[in-house]
Amino acid sequence: MPSSFQSIDDYVAGILEGDRLALSRAITLIESTRVDHQSMAREVVSKCIPHTGKGLETGKGLRIGITGPPGAGKSTFIDALGSFLADQGKRVAVLAIDPSSKKSKGSILGDKTRMTRLSSHPNAFIRPSPNAGTSGGLASRTREALVLCEAAGYDILFVETVGVGQSEFEVHSMVDMLLLLLITGAGDEIQGIKRGIMEMADLIVVNKADGENEREADMLRRSLKHVLHMMPKPRPDWDGAVQTVSSLKGSGIEEVWNTIQSYVTTLNGNGQIEAIRKQQAIEWMHQHIEHELRSSFHHNASVSEQMQHMQRAVENGTKSPIEAAEELLRLFLN
Repeated sequence: MPSSFQSIDDYVAGILEGDRLALSRAITLIESTRVDHQSMAREVVSKCIPHTGKGLETGKGLRIGITGPPGAGKSTFIDALGSFLADQGKRVAVLAIDPSSKKSKGSILGDKTRMTRLSSHPNAFIRPSPNAGTSGGLASRTREALVLCEAAGYDILFVETVGVGQSEFEVHSMVDMLLLLLITGAGDEIQGIKRGIMEMADLIVVNKADGENEREADMLRRSLKHVLHMMPKPRPDWDGAVQTVSSLKGSGIEEVWNTIQSYVTTLNGNGQIEAIRKQQAIEWMHQHIEHELRSSFHHNASVSEQMQHMQRAVENGTKSPIEAAEELLRLFLN
């Protein structure tokens, strides 16, 4: 770590001043697997938490999850919407969660090249983060990174998911609003969308509504709007919304932002965003307990000593998986 960030207070002071280097280095600290870095990172995050949630009534620090199937144009959409907001003087942060190989832990980290306008904007901060095989495709420390970005004074915080498996449900548990991005031409679009994701989405946007695809995109918008009427509301007092955009041409982007503002006004009016944040804090606590217990279990000397033996016993059938697991747990608990 650079000499200018030697202590926890150095990091916190830099973040609160909006120092991009301090923010970037602190996120690197969060993602580190070193025990001393993890201890330091926890302190930094804890000291930044009181500086979050202060501007939600005016839409500052708003956390928006962007999900959707591969090929929906998530990065291009964020580039268009983020640039629109940054041009208006808003500070925009993007946590772009990239696919990673569970074997190599490698990451494509290509979002900066896809967000060409936003990545060069002085009001933007883009952080591609390899998920390193994390379940569901979300970086394991995304929650902490969101806290740091908000404490650093960013008005709008986007979390882009890889759009596969469990990631939509995970991002829903850490943002104020979930935006589902879809495109036409993928067969029976509505039937192919998981009902659970449709019910969670606060806003559905049909992307690539341009050229010959404009008419099909509008037809999909109408169909989705009809489907939403038969589903439970994603939030009390909010019916959800469906819109079309062309991220390449920029058409519909301002209308999407107006809908987001309407959502914030509605949910702030009945205290829902504050309630969402409180519930997410509780979920975060439980998630951290599970993470620490799992980590402690696998780093326990007695468990490590017996793990391979138990695995062989399960493989050759001399012990059942349940018996082996319970023996290892007894070693850990004792």
